[in-house]
Amino acid sequence: MFFDRIKQALLQKDPAQKIQMVNRLQSDVANGELEFLAHEHIESIDVPGRPDKPELVHPSQVARRKLNSQKGRIALIHAICHIEFNAINLALDAAYRFQQMPRDYYLDWLQVAVEEARHFNLLTERLSQLGSYYGELSAHNGLWEMAQKTRHSLVERMALVPRVLEARGLDVTPGMIERLRAVDDQQTVDILEVILREEIGHVEVGTRWFRYACEQQQINSESTFIALLRRYAVSADPASMHVAARERAGFSKAELKALS
Repeated sequence: MFFDRIKQALLQKDPAQKIQMVNRLQSDVANGELEFLAHEHIESIDVPGRPDKPELVHPSQVARRKLNSQKGRIALIHAICHIEFNAINLALDAAYRFQQMPRDYYLDWLQVAVEEARHFNLLTERLSQLGSYYGELSAHNGLWEMAQKTRHSLVERMALVPRVLEARGLDVTPGMIERLRAVDDQQTVDILEVILREEIGHVEVGTRWFRYACEQQQINSESTFIALLRRYAVSADPASMHVAARERAGFSKAELKALS
């Protein structure tokens, strides 16, 4: 059963095993070995599977250092690595939590999980090259907290997780790439360029299924998105907004204006 396997992967604590489960699940789906039969009862998963480390703290307590030192680059890569690990769980939760969707919805979010897992592996390998590892530093839990707030509604989940929180990566990654180039860390730059390119697609998946959910409820997607921004008091920094990337991910001009 597809949804049983998704739940098992979501609850798996060990990152390596979680990634192995995600990749095997995609292979089995491609081979037609699984049925998509919805559960009568969908368990509310308050805490996804994650290792004991990193320690989760308030965002203000997460280490920040200048990138002209190796410790500074490790802190940045560790923070991105944690985001990518969270993104695996978010993609799996999107597939598990909403079980009455078209098959393509699950194929999309499974593909997102596979790509987020690859990003995580690239970053953990880079941490190892720099003498560190995932879990050495503290991290925060903001992405999963928003997933909890939106677990009752597909419209709100698609609007506020991929299209608001995860889309912030589209805005900040180009600046990180420039700063890393300035300190000659081309290996990390190469990884971030892969992540940026694929994250546009991930946000677009959120856009597509947000609009589908709005159509099913016969509500206007643009005005609904803008209303949710106000309700949850979320926005984007207009000075750093990567407009071209967001447009490729499906944002309208009115949505971009409301975000800023």
